[in-house]
Amino acid sequence: MTDSALRLGMCAGEASGDILAGAVLSAWREACPGIDARGIGGSEMQAAGFASSHPIDRLSVMGLVEPLKRLPELLKIRRDLIAQQLDWAPGLFVGIDSPDFNLPVERRLREGGITTAHLVSPSVWAWRRGRIKGIRESVDKMLCLLPFEVAVYEQAGIDAVCVGHPLIDDLKHLASPEQLRVELGLPVNKTLVAVLPGSREAEVRHLMPVFAQTMHQLQQRDASLSFVIPAANSHREAQIRQMLSTYSLNVTVISGSGRGVMAASDAVLLASGTATLEAMLMRKPMVIAYRMAPVSWSILSRMVKTPHVGLPNILAGRAVVPEYLQGEATADKLAGAMMRILGAEADQQIETFAALADQIGGQFAERTIAALQPMIAA
Repeated sequence: MTDSALRLGMCAGEASGDILAGAVLSAWREACPGIDARGIGGSEMQAAGFASSHPIDRLSVMGLVEPLKRLPELLKIRRDLIAQQLDWAPGLFVGIDSPDFNLPVERRLREGGITTAHLVSPSVWAWRRGRIKGIRESVDKMLCLLPFEVAVYEQAGIDAVCVGHPLIDDLKHLASPEQLRVELGLPVNKTLVAVLPGSREAEVRHLMPVFAQTMHQLQQRDASLSFVIPAANSHREAQIRQMLSTYSLNVTVISGSGRGVMAASDAVLLASGTATLEAMLMRKPMVIAYRMAPVSWSILSRMVKTPHVGLPNILAGRAVVPEYLQGEATADKLAGAMMRILGAEADQQIETFAALADQIGGQFAERTIAALQPMIAA
């Protein structure tokens, strides 16, 4: 297959997947300028020349109950994507994260003769282990971001490889915390706590009220503390500002710049998710919390098979980072934990984070392309 004929189908269902796919696609296009990439993706993928047939934010839903409300729309988007890819017949289709949406797409395309891969392992090691059979029928290769995941797939007879994480490479180019504070208009000579309530509307709705209460308590304990909240977009910014309106806090709300905000901070209070890995790789002491709709929590809490939900704790195999979930995520507990990591516990976290980062490794885009290229050539 010549460079000009290389067709790559892709689908990223949310912002984190868009960032990963964008990094791969950008690097791949440098080596193969004629690559034609189509499917569903966001701004990062589109900046690398990707043609998206649907807005990525229509796929970004959370929980177990909430997606049911938009099921007809999600099913239509899935049907459209499958039809597009079967008609177009790419040399390879790669689903990025969003397994509940992407794996059925990959299975149908594979049945139609299209080679498939999936980037970012579903958390089969944590819950819904029965999904492994469906994954085996859906993908020709699983690309894992974390080294311990590979063995789970190999034991199930699925070709898998660890490709590392792009953040390890990206973070090398970040400005210093001092420079970032100046660029972002943040206090230069104060202890700064980054607060990240999540990127989705429901995450902010469930977490921001208790985060606001936590910030209030922290400020009462130490009036010199300052806070910064990066909002994922203008809608989340308006939502966050409304929830903060009843408090008098030393807080700056910024649209975007989540990574820069964390890098500029001294510690982080955040929702469980991909951002915990980012904070870990930046060596930022943190406290993790999560809340969701009660019905979703009732179901999910019975399905999770691991003692931890935060990625740093899962990677370490022990409770390195305090994590508080659902009813345990109270302002009193979060404020107490934050005061501890702003003090004596910070160095312990940082030392462990450095060792974990070495295990994951960098050169994500190059390792991903190296894993995928032979699949197209075949």
